[in-house]
Amino acid sequence: MRKLLFFLIVLAGLLVIVDRVAVAGVERDLANRIAAANNLKQSPSVSIEGIPFLTQAVSGKYEEVRFDLGTLTYAGVPIKDLRGAAYNVTAPLMDVIQNRANIVAGTIAITGTITNQTIDRFAPQGIKVAADGDRLTASGELPIGAQRFKFNAQMRLELVEGGTGIRVIAEKLDVENLPKVPDALASMVTYTISFKGKLPFDVKVTKLKPVPGGLELSAEASNVPLRG
Repeated sequence: MRKLLFFLIVLAGLLVIVDRVAVAGVERDLANRIAAANNLKQSPSVSIEGIPFLTQAVSGKYEEVRFDLGTLTYAGVPIKDLRGAAYNVTAPLMDVIQNRANIVAGTIAITGTITNQTIDRFAPQGIKVAADGDRLTASGELPIGAQRFKFNAQMRLELVEGGTGIRVIAEKLDVENLPKVPDALASMVTYTISFKGKLPFDVKVTKLKPVPGGLELSAEASNVPLRG
């Protein structure tokens, strides 16, 4: 009985070691694939979540693969703390071992932050835009005829069709010494931050939220290949 117990303990220990060695290898392969898919100079950190790794490896399906891309720039728009997860990844073990191409993520979801500096850089000249708590505000001067008038405004966020950009739309303008604000002035403050379809994995922005220091975006894509 003692020998059997000792054998089971040793076997359990060996399985844990094999599990950790195997997961490190697959994580490294997936990190290389993610780097290749996004033309990264170095591989991101990757971790496989969920039930014991070997169970997932044998089935060829991984519930959740988390990754951290750091700060990346798309069409001139830097996005900080770009993190995400690939869900329902189909990756037959032999395909991983032999570096074959047919590995697919059912869904990829990412989040990242566009800083106040970037939001402000894309704004029309002379206008300062920044996150203020849970909203965006704008301030500056607007030319009206030969004069310039100071203003403040609250800004509304709207997704460009297809999720490839962000419209920052002026509303509730308060113009100094101007009791009635012409509608045309709002268009002078409204602008677009465009990604031109170049976000990682071809994800589309699905949600926007002002946060301290910038604007948090969430984006998703479905049936994403992770090629070797």
